[in-house]
Amino acid sequence: MADAAVSVTAAVLVIGDEILSGRTKDRNIGYIAEYLTAIGVDVREVRVVPDIEDEIVGAVNALRARYTYVFTTGGIGPTHDDITADSVAKAFGVGIDIDPRARAMLLEYIKPEDLNEARLRMARIPHGADLVENPVSKAPGFWIGNVIVMAGVPTIMQAMLDQVAPKLQTGVRMLSQTVRADAREGDVGGPLGAIAKANPEVSIGSYPFMAEDGRPNTNLVVRGRDPEKLAAAVAEVEAMVAALAARP
Repeated sequence: MADAAVSVTAAVLVIGDEILSGRTKDRNIGYIAEYLTAIGVDVREVRVVPDIEDEIVGAVNALRARYTYVFTTGGIGPTHDDITADSVAKAFGVGIDIDPRARAMLLEYIKPEDLNEARLRMARIPHGADLVENPVSKAPGFWIGNVIVMAGVPTIMQAMLDQVAPKLQTGVRMLSQTVRADAREGDVGGPLGAIAKANPEVSIGSYPFMAEDGRPNTNLVVRGRDPEKLAAAVAEVEAMVAALAARP
């Protein structure tokens, strides 16, 4: 439920040696950030940590104290280095064991004779956690306190995020409008800074790119939650761009 008076914030914690080594290219951070922004949750921080318990525990505890929600990805599979569940349990100071609900979910996808010790690791859930359903391969994530633990596989993570989104507290959605400057970033920097100073309740960013004709160009992006203040700032940016274009 959206609340205009509340700022709802989040951090994304990516867990896995394979991300840090470059063997696996992360495809989750951008998706989560865009998804949460669209529903009124501001992603304020992203961290990537290795498969080391102390690193995961420290990051979970630091982030959950700072933000409304922490979304983790990775490390909840069947192998020995999938230690996210144990690390989150340690961060919260609770036990962990095979959860009958999670085991039942696995049996919807895996034959009983194939539910070996490795696969049962995916049913180990910290005590007191709620399960996050996984409609793709059934092995669940979980939600404990303000920490939401999801798979690292993008299709599964996305399905899990869909499961938890309706239960999240949300704020007023961030609005955004882009103005093409048809000028180099250095040409708009000075006047753009003055506009930003005069409109403190919106944020204004400049993003250079190469235009279709091969020349440097800049997109000016104005963001804000108040439609009227956003429109006023955009009007100033457009006027500034027009004035630059009119210069001899």
